[in-house]
Order: sequence, then C-alpha cells, then structure tokens
Amino acid sequence: MSVTNVAAPMTDTELDQLSVDTIRTLSIDAVQQAKSGHPGTPMALAPLVYTIWNRVMRFDPEDPIWPNRDRFVLSNGHASMLLWSVLHLTGTRAVNADYERLGQPSVSLEDIRRFRQIGSKAPGHPEYHWVSGVETTTGPLGQGVATSVGMAIAQKWLADRYNRPDFAIFDYDIYVVCGDGCLMEGVAAEAASLAGHLGLDNLCWIYDNNHITIEGQTSLAFTEDVATRFLAYGWNVLRVGDANDIDRIQQALGVFRKTTTRPTLIILDSHIGYGSPHKQDTSAAHGEPLGDEEVRLTKRSYGWPEEAQFLVPDGVREHFAAGVGARGAAARSRWTALFASYRARYPELASEIDQMQRRDLPTGWDRNLPVFPADTKGIAGRDASGKVLNVLAQNIPWFLGGSADLGPSNKTTLTYEGAGSFQAGNPGGKNLHFGVREHAMAATVNGLSLSKLRAFGATFFIFSDYARPAIRLSALMELPTIFVFTHDAMGDGEDGPTHQPVEHLASLRAIPGLVTLRPGDANEVVEAYRYVLQLRHQPAVLALSRQPLPTLDRRIYAPATGVARGAYVLADPPGQNPEVILIASGSELSLAVEAHGKLLAEGIRSRVVSMPSWEIFEHQTQEYRDSVLPPGVKARVAVEQASTFGWERYVGTSGFVIGMKTFGASAPLKELQRKFGFEPDRVVAAARAQLGRA
Repeated sequence: MSVTNVAAPMTDTELDQLSVDTIRTLSIDAVQQAKSGHPGTPMALAPLVYTIWNRVMRFDPEDPIWPNRDRFVLSNGHASMLLWSVLHLTGTRAVNADYERLGQPSVSLEDIRRFRQIGSKAPGHPEYHWVSGVETTTGPLGQGVATSVGMAIAQKWLADRYNRPDFAIFDYDIYVVCGDGCLMEGVAAEAASLAGHLGLDNLCWIYDNNHITIEGQTSLAFTEDVATRFLAYGWNVLRVGDANDIDRIQQALGVFRKTTTRPTLIILDSHIGYGSPHKQDTSAAHGEPLGDEEVRLTKRSYGWPEEAQFLVPDGVREHFAAGVGARGAAARSRWTALFASYRARYPELASEIDQMQRRDLPTGWDRNLPVFPADTKGIAGRDASGKVLNVLAQNIPWFLGGSADLGPSNKTTLTYEGAGSFQAGNPGGKNLHFGVREHAMAATVNGLSLSKLRAFGATFFIFSDYARPAIRLSALMELPTIFVFTHDAMGDGEDGPTHQPVEHLASLRAIPGLVTLRPGDANEVVEAYRYVLQLRHQPAVLALSRQPLPTLDRRIYAPATGVARGAYVLADPPGQNPEVILIASGSELSLAVEAHGKLLAEGIRSRVVSMPSWEIFEHQTQEYRDSVLPPGVKARVAVEQASTFGWERYVGTSGFVIGMKTFGASAPLKELQRKFGFEPDRVVAAARAQLGRA
C-alpha cells in the first residue's frame, strides 16, 4: 500500500504573509531590474497596503471607477511599486479616457518587469491619467495628502446633495499613505489644518514613521511631535507600533471608520527596507536598488526562493480575489441595485450624477450669462467674473469653489440665495473657504475635480506662485480645474512690486496642457468662462483685472466669441489690408484700441488683434492663424503688462513688445502706466517706428 503526501491547504494567516511578501519581492525585483527606484518603503509598508486593500477597502477591481468606491492615495509616490503590485495582484481592470472599461489588466506583470521604462503602466510615480486604479498623481511630496482633502470635501458635499433616507449613494472613505517628507512639506500642514477645521471624518492618513530620509535619520531636521501637532489640528490620532502587525492595523482602521467629526491620523512605526540584513533602517534602502547579493539575502530572510524573480506564488491572486475582489464586487452590486431604485424615485438627481460622472454639462448650463453693454468706464474683470460665477453655480448643480481668504477682493463669493458656505455643519454649501492656504487650495481643487465636481479656486495672481505646483499636477492629470486669479498686473498700484505680477503669465503659459486666458473686457470674460466650462481634460487659469476696463462696443468691434479661438481680429482698417498689427491682452486691449484710432487718423492702416490665450490660438489651423497674423505683415507691436518673454513668437525678430523687463513699483496706477510706457502714444510711436515713420 502506497501513501501519497498531500500538502495541507495554507491557512488564511499563511496566505496573508505570502501575499505581503509577494508585494515586497515584486517591488524589490522591479527596482533591481530598473536599476533605479525606491525599494525600502514597499518592503516596510507591504503589510499596511495589503491590509487596506484586501481587508478593508470597498473597491471593485472589475470597475475601478465605480462612483462609491473607497479611495486610496499613495502620497509618498516614490513607493509606487506598492501600488503597481497591488493593482496587479487584485486584477484591477483598465479604463480609458472616455470611462470605457477595456477588460485588460491595469498593470500587467510585464509592466512590472518594465518598471520605470517607456510605455510601461508601472511608471516611477503614480500617474492618474496613465494607469487605472490611480486616484491622483503623486510624487512631489505633500501633494497626495493635500489632494485627499479635496476628495473628502467632495464626498461630504455629494452625500449632502444626493443622499436620501435609505439611499446612501455616496458614503465612501479616503485612505492616504504618507511619509516624513509629506509631513515636512508646508502644503501638508495647510491641508491638515483645513481638514481638521472641517471635521472630515471620512479621511484617514497613515503616517509611515520610519525615521529615515535620503540624508539619513529624520533627527537631522524633523524632531517635532507629530501626534501633538495633529491633535492641535483637531484630528483623532492613533498609533500602531509594528508595521507588520496586520491585525492591529486593521483594528486601527476600524477605529477610524467609527470616528465621527474628526479626520484620523494613524502613526505607523515601520522599518524601511524591512528584511534587508544590511540596509534595513538606513537611508541606503531609500532611493537605490538593494544590489544582487542583498536581494538574495533579503529573500532568504523572507523564506523566499532566492533566485526567483517576479514570482507570484499559486494562491496569491486567488487570495486577493476572495478578499477585495469578492467584497468589492458585492459592494458594487448592492450599490448598483440601490442606485437603480434611487433612479426610479429621484430621476432628476440620478441624471445629475450620470452627467457629473461623465464630466458632461446639464442642458442650459450657459443660460442667462450676462451680456455687457458698451461702456467707456466699463467694469473690472473680477466684477464681470463674479457675475458669471453666480450664474454658472445656479445652472450647474455640481459647480462650486472659493478663495484663499480673498473672496471679497476676487469677487468669487457666490451670493445667490441658498449658496451657503461649506462647513462641518453645512456640507452642502457651495462657497469653500480655504483660508490663507493657496497651495492647499489648489491641491484641494484637484481633489474635488478628481471626484468629478467642477471646482474653482481663487486668489491674487501674484500668489499663483504658492499654488503653482498643484496647478502643474492638474495639467499633468488633465483635470478640468479652474483657477481664478485677479489683480493680474499693475492694477494693484500702491501695494507695489510684491503684489504686481510680472513673470507669472509666462510661467503659467509654459506649463504643458494648461489654458491661460487674460480677457480684455467684460464680454471677453463671459466668453472665457464659456470656453473653459466646456473643457473636459484641461485645466484653465483666468487672469482678471482689478480695475475697470472699458466694455467695447461690439457693434463696432468684432464679437467677443472670438475668445474661443485664442486670438481674433478685433478691429481692422478700411479694406482690411493692415500694414501694422497691434496685439494685446487684458487691460492693454483698450490701450491698443485707442492707439488704433490715432493711427487711422494719421492714415496708418493698423489692425488690432485681441489675444487672450496663446494656448488656444496655437491649436487653431495654420490657415486661421495666418488670417489673424498675416505672415506678410512684419510690422507688429505687442503690448501686455507682463514679462515680454515669449512674445517674439508673435511679433517676430523685428517686432516690438511693450511689456515689463523689471519689477513694478509702489504708486497709483496712472503713474505706473506712465512710468512703464503703457499709454496710447507709446503704442502709436512703436507702430510708427515699425513702419520707419518715427
């Protein structure tokens, strides 16, 4: 009689450990093969990410954009192999830019083998627009945690508007993993303060307390009491002393889910490079491969086949399928059935949700937008903007936003009846009060947009410097965010050069994918918003004047709808055969118009081109661009109260630019215009010089 030995089935505890070590070794192998990357944090935090995904999160890998899924943000994005491993092991499916489910894996094993290589779905840092299952692009430390605050605000707002008794359509949570670097960044402090004020109890940050940065021990530069700091912000603070204790991690996450009126910070004590005999708890495990020999020794410490690479043992994928796969599918199925009943009961609200999720606009979204009559005294760009915002917010239910404590100056406050202010006790308010936190404001707007709300943030244009990193990420993620920047030039007058933007237009125009508009009168402001609201994959900046600008008589001049083409012929000489072209944006448009009148009176055939947006103009056909700026007309003058940088592309090497080559000064606006040459006669003189008639 023969006896066959059959291996006993693995216990759940053994499968847990096998899954954790699979995440670790996939991360080690990927970094080693790429010869670059960050292995230490994935080695330390694999148990945490495993627990969040396979034991706690409501996420369906078959439908990674299900509206009520829990969100996971890896703020310390250099540890991206944590995310690529778990997306692969859970079998998360890919979705395209049109929100179509493709059926193929979001991250394949081959992508992981080609970590950090061109075309791989496992890039060096999480990229929202590139890989399904990534909720936000992270990498610049602090951005992920700050963006998560926008996600948490969005959930609260969505629940207030759409949930009904017995219909919890939106009740998801946001889980964020962050490290010492994130908490050192100022944007994290801004965001944590705001989240604590708003009592965002759907938000949980897990802080990887490993005491190591690139330069060495955190004691070199970071010795504050993080727990006390977050208690002061109004957070609930928990501590787990061992990052390998899956049960304790799950227990802490359970406490978070039961906590009300406060966000939660879990301080997780970990060992960077866990399991590496010579690099654990050192900065050597942070930003470079372990090395072949150390990889073998580390795998030996895990009880892993030392020579195996990119090994996914039998049972691991099945274990994830039985965990997050089954739990997520069941949660989505229940939600889908619930939403079907909701649609029958509340069809209009359900339709709103459908449109919002597709980034569509409701029918009639632009009805009642103002049309401003001709007025030589005019209206400030910021005032026209305020009127437009109040119409849009009433026409588009999910349109909301606010200012970094400058609402009365930016004119961005929504004043119509019922608009309200978003606060812990009033989560349905449409006015967001960001406080003096420009960087966190921009990141929060990104989080709102990632949640499919149409959001705007506002401040003075000069302070776009503080918001720029998040604006750049908005462009990288292809989000239709809106940033309203007023006091766009020297209109700040007496406040002086600290408050007068010079290089800011050039700086923002340099960001790929960002649409920057500087409208020249009130009706151009309206058309700028009309254009921006129809964007689905591009962020936009509106640079608006503080001071009144003449409202042009559109019976005489071309219609403001030309804004939608970036630049258009505003005024032409009789016969439309110009010999000199005046190009202007914003507050200098009326200056060019006045100069145009004087030139015509002198018999000089001038054309005025309004150019509110370089980016939009560059996307027009060559035929259209040549019709606006005929190549044969070399005499050109551009005028803009900003850096002259870049204008040579439109005026040519022989053209002239009236702009700023220094900082401004503290003085009344008219004196500044005289000092820096922003007067009609200066434009006329420049045009004459271009024609050799000085």
